[in-house]
Amino acid sequence: MSIVLFIAVLVVLIVVHELGHFLVAKLFGIRVDEFGIGYPPRAFTIGKRGDTTYTINWLPFGGFVRIFGERHDQNYSAREIRQAFVHKSRFIQAAVLIAGVLFNFIFAWILFSTTLMMGAPTAIDEADAAGFDTRLIVSSIVPGSPADVAGLAAGDELVSMRTGDDSLEGMTPSQAARFIQERPGENVTIEYIRDTDTRTVENVQVSPAHGVLGDSPGTPAIGMAMALVADRSLPVWEALSQGLAGTFRAFEVVTVGLVGFFASAVTGAADWSQVAGPIGIAGLVGDASSVGIVYLLYFTAFISVNLAVINLIPLPALDGGRLLFVVIEAVRRKPISEKVATVFNFVGFTLIIALMVVVTYYDIAKLLS
Repeated sequence: MSIVLFIAVLVVLIVVHELGHFLVAKLFGIRVDEFGIGYPPRAFTIGKRGDTTYTINWLPFGGFVRIFGERHDQNYSAREIRQAFVHKSRFIQAAVLIAGVLFNFIFAWILFSTTLMMGAPTAIDEADAAGFDTRLIVSSIVPGSPADVAGLAAGDELVSMRTGDDSLEGMTPSQAARFIQERPGENVTIEYIRDTDTRTVENVQVSPAHGVLGDSPGTPAIGMAMALVADRSLPVWEALSQGLAGTFRAFEVVTVGLVGFFASAVTGAADWSQVAGPIGIAGLVGDASSVGIVYLLYFTAFISVNLAVINLIPLPALDGGRLLFVVIEAVRRKPISEKVATVFNFVGFTLIIALMVVVTYYDIAKLLS
């Protein structure tokens, strides 16, 4: 089921991306010979409108547009010159190339906004909790703390705490903190939910001298921070505003993460086991869907931003690489030779395939372990 969902999400995101290229190319009078869902070989033709043939293809891993006139070394008729990609201005070429990325960002914005309108998990103050169905969530864990040693992790939903004859349920962050602070040196049993599974951890010892987050000497604690979370539905305009802000935050997170990873890869310090490939992402899609549709839409939005950022990387096989070619041609005032472009495209494609092989290897290794 996870594989089917992953393929469905991937197809939707890539078709959205290609739709951006398609619509902007059409807008500027560039001929588009084919808009395909899936990759060849062709299964069947949906139909033809104008110059564009619409197809369904056998390999269900995305989609593509076949834009006319992408080579400089071909002879075009007078009519074809008006329709060819390479005979449009550099600005138009850049607009067509960037459109796919832009559509992925817009789609992510729509999905983030939709989740907020449907009721996305939102941290709220205890004073504002009246009327909401709230959950107490672990927001962070101090490394090496009793909570960390016990196996608790950020994202866990705390159900109850008990020690001896005392117990606490349906708690707020301040109530949970007070329960812990009043029991220095005691062992606490904590019941929590992770990935829809209810779990119990016993003998979590309250440290007498490290504060709630381990930074306040003399205050009993177990080394975790907590947040009160509720599924909060926002009105349309507020959801759109917050959804846009969420899209920018996702862009920042993905960009910083990619830059940091590539920087560590150059120095040989990259932790490849922390990178998820197709198999890993398929599992994450399945996990998100098991929690609920809101989580699946949210995760899909994040993947859409990820796809957009990756396509901006200046590798020749990606939109970012082709955009770099357009910029170079604009500066040189002449096209890059097809021979040079072919070599660079081959190198870029080879690097991408090599990266996918390495990431998939670690995906499989994690599954086997």
